Amino acid sequence: MDKASAMRAVIIENLQSGAWPAGHRLPTERALSEQFAISRSTVRRTLSALKDEGLISQRVGSGTYANPPSTLAQAEVLLRSEVLSTSPAELMAARLVLEPAIAALVVQHGTPADFAAMQDACAQAEAAASFEAFEVWDARLHELMATATHNLFIEKVFALMTAARSQATWGALKRKSLTPERREAYQAEHREIVAALHDRDAARAMEAVRRHLLHVRDNLLG
Repeated sequence: MDKASAMRAVIIENLQSGAWPAGHRLPTERALSEQFAISRSTVRRTLSALKDEGLISQRVGSGTYANPPSTLAQAEVLLRSEVLSTSPAELMAARLVLEPAIAALVVQHGTPADFAAMQDACAQAEAAASFEAFEVWDARLHELMATATHNLFIEKVFALMTAARSQATWGALKRKSLTPERREAYQAEHREIVAALHDRDAARAMEAVRRHLLHVRDNLLG
């Protein structure tokens, strides 16, 4: 488990166990950053995700607080914990089914702002100086595609796939398989996907996504 996932697991355990009851003020971003040896931006993203899941509340100028437990929140936490045990092979099979369909929805509902954000993600990935930075922007591009469907259910489902990608096994496989040549190929494939989406060419976009994911799968799993 990576450090961000470890922090998330500790927070959820404290919320579920009652160690942090409703209304309890969580440690500050700085304290969590120091405790888990991760950046404050990573802490902020993790807390934002927990807020979206209804587990915590954030009050400007006051802090972050535990919410009362709810059946829905508990179900989401359980589902996410199950997702984190998904194998890379299972994840890739799911992505091959879902992401081409997501591309078709983006063609229908994406906005100019969505396409600009995707183009920026491509540029940031290409400028990344490290594997970690490239992986962040790679994942971000796929997240932006889900967001561009403007379908909350799709976004929630994709968030689970993103959680599965955060597991240590996935990261180790990706690091091992990502040669400079493969990274260049992925970047070109990303550009082709975004161009097809921008042109609102559903067939081309779906095929570009499928081709990219098959390439990733073959490189990861052999």
